[in-house]
Amino acid sequence: MQKPMRIAVVGATGRVGHHVVDALHERGHDVVPIARSLGVDVITREGLAEALSGVDGIVDTATWPTPDEAEATRFFTTAARNLHDAGRAAGVRRLVVVSIIGTDKFGGGYGKAKLAHEEATLAGPIPSRVLRAAQFHEFVEELVGWSTQGAVATLPDMRTQLVAARTVAEALADLVTAPDSEFTPEAAARIPEVAGPQEERLPEAARLLIARRGDALRIDVGSDPSDPYSTVYESGALLPGPDALLAGPTYAEWLEANVAVASS
Repeated sequence: MQKPMRIAVVGATGRVGHHVVDALHERGHDVVPIARSLGVDVITREGLAEALSGVDGIVDTATWPTPDEAEATRFFTTAARNLHDAGRAAGVRRLVVVSIIGTDKFGGGYGKAKLAHEEATLAGPIPSRVLRAAQFHEFVEELVGWSTQGAVATLPDMRTQLVAARTVAEALADLVTAPDSEFTPEAAARIPEVAGPQEERLPEAARLLIARRGDALRIDVGSDPSDPYSTVYESGALLPGPDALLAGPTYAEWLEANVAVASS
């Protein structure tokens, strides 16, 4: 039986982070939740040294709320540097960060910022790993909201293998508690991926969501001419590679379990 570890989860109140906290607790590990709302800030370093005291490993699931490349890059690289500095001083032995499948295909924007996050994490003194995930099931509702004008939401014909945030959290828990052999420089050169069990098209996923909610919103397909990365969405660059971990539920199954049917 695996010896319990003390693991800090950065972004512990977020979409993936709270699932990581639950998954680690269920496996018998001691979890230290890190979030600004909990009094620990990975940018200002407020409370960070105290939070990392006695910690064996870190899972970094923190996100940046806007797509601005410069701001996101500054946030992610500062967070990575501070986690390495404070973590090394505290004797932390491993660090795992979640990223995005296809982030290396973007020439700018949030995708490029996440690539800088990966590089900053892997360059630090604490042995580190990156896990790339497909877009979350929970992401569909957000995109519909962002893309709605009046009674119509216009979405790119994005090809993806939508995955549940809980599934990604389980994979992060597996990785941070893996044997030491998974935290060598050779292992770090491999970037594992996790995705859902089947390819989905974003507009069709949105229609499933709208139908289940009973909304009158119409879903149209179209590219934003101001978005230079629309071709990346449609090309399949966000799909997992052949060695990716594919795990359910499908988007339709997740909707059935997590989104209430509109009352008639």
